[in-house]
Formats: sequence, C-alpha cells, structure tokens
Amino acid sequence: MAEIVDEQVASNFYFDKSFNSEAVKLLPGEYYVTDKNILLVTVLGSCVSACIRDCYSGIGGMNHFMLPDGSGDIANPLNASARYGTYAMEILINQLLKLGARRCNLEAKVFGGGNVLDGLTVANVGQRNADFVLKFLQTEKIRIVAQDLVDIYPRKVYFFPKNNKVMVKKLRNVHNTTISQREKDYKQQLQKADSGGEIELFS
Repeated sequence: MAEIVDEQVASNFYFDKSFNSEAVKLLPGEYYVTDKNILLVTVLGSCVSACIRDCYSGIGGMNHFMLPDGSGDIANPLNASARYGTYAMEILINQLLKLGARRCNLEAKVFGGGNVLDGLTVANVGQRNADFVLKFLQTEKIRIVAQDLVDIYPRKVYFFPKNNKVMVKKLRNVHNTTISQREKDYKQQLQKADSGGEIELFS
C-alpha cells in the first residue's frame, strides 16, 4: 500500500458519546468540511489546525498540517501537499467555498504549534506553524476570532462548526508518546515523499 502524504479528506468517523454527536477525527495531513451538525476532532502536538467557518451559514471545516511552507519550493507543483500549510489552508478554504460558504463571511480559530517534540533541532516547527497560520489568515483577510498557539502541551480540539463552539483540552498529563510518535512517523513519510527538503524537524 502506498503511503499517503497528500492532503486527504478525513475518514475516521465515530459516535462521540461525551457530546452525543456524530464525529470525525482528523489525523496529520487531513481536512474535513461540512454543512452538517457534526463534531470535528483532532489532537495536536507541533502541528496546527485551522477551524474556519462561514459565520452565517455555519458551513465549516478543519485541517491539520505539519510544516508551514515549502521554504522556497512552493512554486513546484510536486510540493502541492499537506506537508505545507499553504496548500492545507488553500484546499480547506476552497472546499468551504465549494460547499456554499462565502469568503466575506469566513472567520477562523487556530490551535496548536506546541513545543512537544523531543530532539527538536534547527527550526522551532511549532512556532513557525503558529506564525505561518496567523500571517496567512491576515493576508487572506480572514478574521481570527480565537487562538491557542505554541505553549509546551499537546492539545485536543473539538470543533462544532454549526454553532461555532470550540473546546480545547491541554493534555498536561500525557504519559505516553502517541502524539509525538504519530508526528514523527508522519514526518518520516514526508521525508520519503520529498527528499532533499530544507527543514530538519527532529534529530
């Protein structure tokens, strides 16, 4: 089976008993947009998620990306992948518009960018992700109505697009390495797909 490193629609559906709601869980490199009353959930370490919605229609979506940009390679179509935040943000916005959202009504809440990975080397990826998403939304003139970025803790994010509710739980007592290992595994997939990249994430 080929490794999937490009942006893909999240497909991990389940019923969340805590919120009595249909839900979809996003992993790194995934996005999801909806006009239904459904819960979007993700867990973030150094990655960032943007929760964007049309504030009138309630059409909304979430993404989950690992790297801010292509470090100069963004013009190369081979790099049009979720490993770069630019593409992850553009595909999320475009899919929202296709579903009926209006650009002038879009607002965003952004989360993640925690410094949670051991052995971080050259670049502070969490901070770079946070800086990128803020700058991108400012450039696109999409209003940021809430943010919880950087810090040292992983986060679990619950987004209800229909009613614009977001809940963020900081995972201060995580005793396993699931989050960091997932991001390390994903980073290794990206390296295989884009060898010779300029960003060194982990030692």
